[in-house]
Amino acid sequence: MSTKPSTRRVRSAYEFIKAHRDQYRAQTMCRVLGVAPSGYYAWLQQPISNRAQEDARLLRLIRASFVASHGIYGAPRVFLDLREAGETCSKHRVARLMREANLRALHGYRPRRWSVGKPSVLIPNLLKRQFTATRPNVAWVTDITYIRTWQGWLYLAVVMDLFSRMIVGWAAGPIIRGELVLNAVLMAVRCRRPRGTLIHSDQGTQYGSDAWRRFCRSNHLEPSMSRKGNCWDNAVAESFFSSLKKERIKKQIYKNRELALADLADYIDSFYNRTRRHSHLGGLSPDQFEAAHKPRRQPIH
Repeated sequence: MSTKPSTRRVRSAYEFIKAHRDQYRAQTMCRVLGVAPSGYYAWLQQPISNRAQEDARLLRLIRASFVASHGIYGAPRVFLDLREAGETCSKHRVARLMREANLRALHGYRPRRWSVGKPSVLIPNLLKRQFTATRPNVAWVTDITYIRTWQGWLYLAVVMDLFSRMIVGWAAGPIIRGELVLNAVLMAVRCRRPRGTLIHSDQGTQYGSDAWRRFCRSNHLEPSMSRKGNCWDNAVAESFFSSLKKERIKKQIYKNRELALADLADYIDSFYNRTRRHSHLGGLSPDQFEAAHKPRRQPIH
């Protein structure tokens, strides 16, 4: 086992010697404290080492990444930000600096346990937890959640493309009706123009209505439905809502629905789709992932 003193302990010893050098001989204090006199005199010339200066510079970049992520990035995602900016430090160094600066990423909520439910009689489960797609518009998932405001509930419906985890459509309103989900999917249809896309939902009444099935049929969508009471059949949509509430809403109650709606728009359109790094996408945002996999046009000769 190494008996070499730690860097922090050595620095503390040097500072003690400097503070008491008018009372005791420096060499005597070095011998008592177990540090080398040559190291102490070198430290007097340059109290902050090159590595400490580099740590301070990196910490400024780390703080900028952490603040830009609204406090949700841990060391792995901050490391990707630094690497993208051209830095060559290790992930372990980023983790150490964040730990020493007490920069801790927000943690999610404890997941609930769910029992296995029965399949829907109206619409079968065609997705069958195949949450990975090889190209855009192969499979979408959709779901509804609620946000608290002092005016009452605000309901949010989203549509996500499983290829890039991008939110391709969303709608919010004060009442949870069929129009809410139709407006969200209509945004997705206008944005993506699907053909034969599978769209998976839970067994909510909004997704089992005649209006829903007619809408899907007229817009080239193939509906799929989870088993009753089984959130794992739609786990990716549930995961998005968990991230939204953990990273942005943070259990707050908005003053009114307008403020909540503006915050949702900022999170979904400006942060989640454009810049938020996603572990499933290799550390890219949905926008970056789709851009990287966009087929290139062949030159015309």
